[in-house]
Amino acid sequence: MNEGHPVQALWCDPADGVVARIAGAIAQRQLHAARTVVLVPYAQLMGVARGMWARCGSPGFVPRFETTRNWARSSGGFLPTGYDIAFDMARDLVTAQALLSQAGFAAERFALAGRVVELAYQLAPLAAAALPEERGGEWAQRAAHVAEAGSESEWFRIESALIRVAVAWAASSGYATDVLLRENVRTQVDALIVLEGFQTDPLTQTLCTLWGDRAIHLSLVPTAPAASAASAHVAADPEDEAELAAACVLRHLAEGRAPVALITTDRALTRRIGAQLQAQGVTAHDETGWKLSTTRAAATVMSALRACAHDAGSDQVLEWLKSGADGDALAVQVLEARLRREGVREWSAWCGQAARSEKPQDIALLPFTEAIEGRRMAMARSMSLADWLRALRELLEAGEQWAPLAADMAGAKVIGALWLDADAHGDDDEFPGGRHTLAEFTAWVRDVLEDASFVPPAGSDAPQVVVLPLHQLLGRAFGAVVIPGCDDRRLPASPEPPGNWSAAQRAELGLPARETLEAAQRSAWAAALCNPCCELLWRQSDASGEPVRPSPLVQALQLDHALQMAADPRTPREVAVQPTLYPTPSGALLPLRNISTSVYEDLRRCPYRFFALRQLGLRSADELDAEVDKRDFGNWLHAVLGHFHEALKEAPTNDLAERIAYITAAAERATREFGLSDAEFLPFAAAWPAVRDGYLQWLAGHEAGGAVFVESEPWKEQPLGGLQLVGRLDRIDRMPDGQAFVIDYKTESAAVTKERVKDPTEDTQLAFYAALVADDTLRAAYVNVGEKSSGTQTVEQPVVVEARDALVAGILDDFTRIAQGAALPPLGEGAICDYCAARGLCRKDFWEVEQPPLSPSAEAVTGGPAR
Repeated sequence: MNEGHPVQALWCDPADGVVARIAGAIAQRQLHAARTVVLVPYAQLMGVARGMWARCGSPGFVPRFETTRNWARSSGGFLPTGYDIAFDMARDLVTAQALLSQAGFAAERFALAGRVVELAYQLAPLAAAALPEERGGEWAQRAAHVAEAGSESEWFRIESALIRVAVAWAASSGYATDVLLRENVRTQVDALIVLEGFQTDPLTQTLCTLWGDRAIHLSLVPTAPAASAASAHVAADPEDEAELAAACVLRHLAEGRAPVALITTDRALTRRIGAQLQAQGVTAHDETGWKLSTTRAAATVMSALRACAHDAGSDQVLEWLKSGADGDALAVQVLEARLRREGVREWSAWCGQAARSEKPQDIALLPFTEAIEGRRMAMARSMSLADWLRALRELLEAGEQWAPLAADMAGAKVIGALWLDADAHGDDDEFPGGRHTLAEFTAWVRDVLEDASFVPPAGSDAPQVVVLPLHQLLGRAFGAVVIPGCDDRRLPASPEPPGNWSAAQRAELGLPARETLEAAQRSAWAAALCNPCCELLWRQSDASGEPVRPSPLVQALQLDHALQMAADPRTPREVAVQPTLYPTPSGALLPLRNISTSVYEDLRRCPYRFFALRQLGLRSADELDAEVDKRDFGNWLHAVLGHFHEALKEAPTNDLAERIAYITAAAERATREFGLSDAEFLPFAAAWPAVRDGYLQWLAGHEAGGAVFVESEPWKEQPLGGLQLVGRLDRIDRMPDGQAFVIDYKTESAAVTKERVKDPTEDTQLAFYAALVADDTLRAAYVNVGEKSSGTQTVEQPVVVEARDALVAGILDDFTRIAQGAALPPLGEGAICDYCAARGLCRKDFWEVEQPPLSPSAEAVTGGPAR
């Protein structure tokens, strides 16, 4: 330890050091050191205190440096039984459910159990501080009195009932520290020396009362002012703050100031800093750990449970399968490709499709699908908790996930927290609460994993970087202290007290008040600033861009001129600009035969997009759990109108009521085919009556002009030299003069539809559809199906024949030049590039400033007459 460190003086000062005061008290009272217990505020300080005594204490016997929990463990083991609070969320949730059932909340026990456990955990330290013989009487009556406030409201009545359940539970429970309240322990210990920290502990106060004048109080909080002004860094955003904090830590290590204390004020920020340090080969020891629910092992268990729900989505099942062993990797990949290609969001819908389908690819996947369903069905019925634990383990073993889980440190913690290790839970009688559904069991697992923490082992070597909360700096010497997250959200001067207790309830129960927490926070802050090298960091804005102010504690330092802005510890380096060359690929070796309107539209919009998406066949994976949007409504509407006109063709009628019945039946059929739930389709269902009525009104006028429906969604193929034009038309009508009338439905804004037909050479779709029809002369139009006052209207392309002929000539010319090796450069602009799936491949954002001219032999394809 650095001899000049303030912590050195705090412990080892010959006149006023903590060790000297402890030794003086032992000598003055003629106590035996081995029969003297010194209580420290937190567990990590036990080793520090023993080391300090060995360094500068009296020779001979050493006092027992303990926390109350460690002292109780060494004085006698405690095993929770019956309705004891075990501080094990797995057990305590089940106990809370049983208590709620007894209190008349059997139907709501699963929803309310978590709240009862939360209340019980807040009351337990107070109950544990009461003598066992008084706990069920005086303390319970006083604690239950706070439940009566606000009983005039229904919410408060329920909350009051939950408080009464929690109070009764806490009052009737035994605690591991009860052994310290017994007479035989007091006879074994001559004196109790309490090293007081930032806050008083109810149990310690009770022990001091029992020990009477044999209890000695010594303060561990330093009183000396800060040695020097703290250094400060202001970051732009969370990522910049993490980089700055990691750079500060690395600089201190490079300058020999190890170990470095990294104070955690925000778990996400701490994980970011840890990742930055890990990248530089520095592993931090985290004394606080992180929630078990955030580990990969917990995600594996939760994904298995979510995949077994009756309404599980395809994405959830795929996530579960992917987290297993590699044995089914190929089958899983084939299944995923099939689900994404078909857009099957619900797993049950896929099971039905696979069972009915006659397609070879679906038949090949049927055995794998049935095997998955066999595993899922084993989790479908209600079971007791003991049976659920066995079923979950069998599910993980069947998916070959159990062995990797058991081999992982966090996975072993998950297994232990959930009592999944064989027979670790004891007899089935220890699981009250009856039978649970899968949803209830999943909620139980989630709450257990959310409550438990995973603290990775420190290793044999002394850690260079220690992650710890602010109050655990007390009494410990670090070469440097780095405190990120010093903003008003992550480091408030007055922390919010835990729980929903009012100030009056806190005072009556003895829970710490806001003022007490504020005093402790300010004391811990002052103690941190006593370190000779302390760096503070905060950000100017959050990731969302919302401004963030410095913590009031930091602002107070600024007002006192006790804060010094430090230089950026990161070493700047120059990176030479290496722009990406302008791509000019050739597609001569990747010929296409079938050309659809979307294929040719890609070529006209951007030749490179055509090369990447069509010739190379690259495509992004479609999302399976995307929300229903306007595009889905358009697809649904196309199916509705197709079913409606086919029904109307089979049974013609001009009666409006019958037509409404036809189109309503068509809508119901399309909804079933698309697998849309009422909740998902609600926004569009509200607009459907107006859309339907507007369309039927338009149809009546359209038929009055002599148009006759011929076919809906026909597949057309038209040879063109060495190419073949292909596509599916929305609808073809026949006019009185015998001309075909090609119709394409649009659900976009009418203004956008009208803009399409202004320049015939720019409109690919109608011209291409016209080319698919064998007729020399024909008509073509967009039918804009709208929900607004304009309703449905026809937007016709008046020169569609001329546009078709120009398009055909352009197709022949473009594909001839592609076959001859013409370049396919990226020529897209504006919105075409904004939403292009190939943008990351063409690297448009990283091109050279000037595009090189193309050689005459590699003249670019520019996409036909549209360019």
